[in-house]
Amino acid sequence: MPTSRNPRRGTMQFWPRKRAARQIARVRFWAQSNEAKPLGFPGYKVGMTHVLLTDNRANSLTKGDDICWPVTIIECPPVKIVSLVFYKKNVYGLHAVSQIFADKLDKNLSRKLIIPKNAKKKISDIKIDDFDDVRLLICTQPNLTCIHKKKPEIFEMEIGGSKADKFKFAQEKLGKEVPVREILKDGMLVDAHGITQGKGFQGPVKRFGVAIGSHKAQKTRRGPASLGPWNGNRSWTVAHAGQMGYQQRVEYNKWVLMIGDDPSKINNSSGFRAYGVVKNPFLLIKGSVLGPEKRLITFTHASRPDHTVPKEAPVITYIKQ
Repeated sequence: MPTSRNPRRGTMQFWPRKRAARQIARVRFWAQSNEAKPLGFPGYKVGMTHVLLTDNRANSLTKGDDICWPVTIIECPPVKIVSLVFYKKNVYGLHAVSQIFADKLDKNLSRKLIIPKNAKKKISDIKIDDFDDVRLLICTQPNLTCIHKKKPEIFEMEIGGSKADKFKFAQEKLGKEVPVREILKDGMLVDAHGITQGKGFQGPVKRFGVAIGSHKAQKTRRGPASLGPWNGNRSWTVAHAGQMGYQQRVEYNKWVLMIGDDPSKINNSSGFRAYGVVKNPFLLIKGSVLGPEKRLITFTHASRPDHTVPKEAPVITYIKQ
C-alpha cells in the first residue's frame, strides 16, 4: 500500500509564533475603491449555524438546488467617527500632521483615551492643500451588544475615492454613526482580519504535526527525531514546543451571504453559547471565521477576489435557530 504524504504542518512564513501584542488585528493592506466610504467594518463573532439556500454558482454541480451550508454569525453594531487624522507625504512616507476630534464624544470613550477638552483646531481650519491623505479614527460600541463590555476598541480606517471625495465624506460623518449597510453589501467578498483562538503552550505533535515515535524509542516519542551530535543546538526551523494560537491572521475571500437587520431571524430562546442574544444588524459569512466568540473581526474589501464567486448573494430559505 503506498505511503500517504503527510508533510509537517506549520510554515516558516509566520515566525516567531508568539502571542499577538493586541487583540485588535492590524490591517496592513486596504483594497482601494472609487467610492468615498470606509474600506472596512468591524464586528463581533457570535458563533456558527447552518442555512438552506439555492445554489447560484455557475459551474457548480448543484446549481439551482437547495443545499445546506455552515455560516458564521457576526454582530455589527454601528461604529462612531471619533476624529479625522490628516497625513502628509515626505521622503519616508506618510506622517500625521493634525487631528480633528468630533464636538460630542461618547462617555465610554474616556475608558480608552484622554478626551481633549478644548480643541485647538476645527474642521473649518483645514484646507485641502494642507494634507495628502485623511483617515477615520473610529470606535466600536460594545455596550450595544450582550458581551458585557463598555470599553470600546479604537483604530484607524482608510477611505476610498479621491482626496477631495475623502475630505467631503470625512466632514459629513465626523461625530456620527456609520451602519454596516453603508460599507458592506450582500454577495460581496471580504477579507477577515483577526486574532486566532489561543491554545497556550503546546508540544510539537499538536503544534506542527510531528509523527509520534515508536514505543521502543530511546528518548522522547512526542517530539522531532534525533539530529545526532547537533541535537543540543538544533536549528530554529526544527519543530519544537511553544505558543500555539492567539496570533494575527487574515482569511481571504469570505462570502457575505446576508446582511440582516432583524435579529429575531437568528436568535433562539436561550441565546448563543458563550455569547448571548444578538441585538444589532448581523452578517452571515459562508464557512468559519477565525477567533473565538466575542472576538472583534475587521472585514475589508477583498484584496485578491475570486472571480468565480457570483456577485449576487444566494437566496436563503431557512436559517437554523
